[in-house]
Amino acid sequence: MLARAGLGSRRACEALIEAGRVRSDGNPVVLGDRVDPLRDRLTVDDVLVVTRPDLVYYLLQKPVGFVTTASDPQGRETVVELVPDDPRVFPVGRLDRDTEGLLILTNDGDLAQLLTHPRHGVEKTYLAEVTGAVTPAVLRSLREGIELDDGPTAPARARLRQEDNGRSALELTIHEGRKRQVRRMCKAMGLRVERLVRTKIGPVSDLRLPTGDWRHLERSEVRALYEAAHTPDPTGAPVPDPAPDPAPNPADEPQTPH
Repeated sequence: MLARAGLGSRRACEALIEAGRVRSDGNPVVLGDRVDPLRDRLTVDDVLVVTRPDLVYYLLQKPVGFVTTASDPQGRETVVELVPDDPRVFPVGRLDRDTEGLLILTNDGDLAQLLTHPRHGVEKTYLAEVTGAVTPAVLRSLREGIELDDGPTAPARARLRQEDNGRSALELTIHEGRKRQVRRMCKAMGLRVERLVRTKIGPVSDLRLPTGDWRHLERSEVRALYEAAHTPDPTGAPVPDPAPDPAPNPADEPQTPH
């Protein structure tokens, strides 16, 4: 099971077990133990290992014009229409209708909770095409944190990628999830956002994925997202109430953990 989850070869996974790094529901696993992929919580170095066969993970290159929701009362096109409809998935976090770029859709409630809670500090990187002067003072303010109407922002990583003919390509990396945060940060600095693209979610990026297309996340990418979410946010931001997990599918037969 560990090998199928992307933890290495069968022998490498046995070495993890022998080293005491694998636990099931908090208890050390020994060679020969059997675990239920739908009921038991398997971890390596305290990071959850995805073992449930019913979980899916899509990486979507969201186009402009789609709303990030499972259904829209106004009848607008939604991001879930761009991915398979079975099993039912939900978007992790939000991109507003006018923003494009990478978006994860899944039925894994644990991962969704980790990626969207500010406490876990999973970074998202955006490339903003802006008009206005991106001066060293502007970059410094973005890096130090600026005051918005809902409070100061946490320090961001900001760099000027390109400047030409009054337009600039500004790269911003943030770990908060406020509504339209990047657009509001730019506006506070006197910048007008002409185009906004999310290019990276934690360690996951894909420059070759065409707009409107999706692909399955690799098991190694899912593991990397769980690991990225294991680092607490140093700002100590409050954690919102978690969204409910999707209902589990019928149980499969127990499997050995390696």
